[in-house]
Amino acid sequence: MQVSTALVKDLREKTGAGIMDCKKALLETKGDLEKAVEVLSHNGLIMASEKADRIADQGIIESYIHTGGQIGAIVEINCETDFVARTSEFKELAHDLALQIAAMSPQFVSSEEIPQGVDADFQKACLLLQPFIKDPSKTIQDIITETIAKVGENIKVRRFIRFELGY
Repeated sequence: MQVSTALVKDLREKTGAGIMDCKKALLETKGDLEKAVEVLSHNGLIMASEKADRIADQGIIESYIHTGGQIGAIVEINCETDFVARTSEFKELAHDLALQIAAMSPQFVSSEEIPQGVDADFQKACLLLQPFIKDPSKTIQDIITETIAKVGENIKVRRFIRFELGY
């Protein structure tokens, strides 16, 4: 089966995956764009789990101050190399996370950080479990996993802080 360049381009724009990965997924799904997206998503999850143990000691610190200067957030997000830390995908992820923190006020990065005995709604309290404010059908962990698939490196949210005037 032959896959058109336009179809590969459409899939690449939708997923951010590499050209060869898009072509392979389209061949595997006989040109079905939606199924190819699912295949690439599944492969991204596999890639993310394979990279989870790799050391992420490079990265950036991103800040966001909401209009009016009443609320702000700072987040440290790490990756494996400084090369990836300078990519637009990584910078966009860092900005989106700072925006999410300012808007949703999580208390912890993940559920593993919640002290025993604390009764909390995990989905509200943990950044990684929150629905992404730009696309509520995905969690923050899903967005990070997608970025891992795009950049090919492990990504970790190390820490964050949120400031609100008067609190």
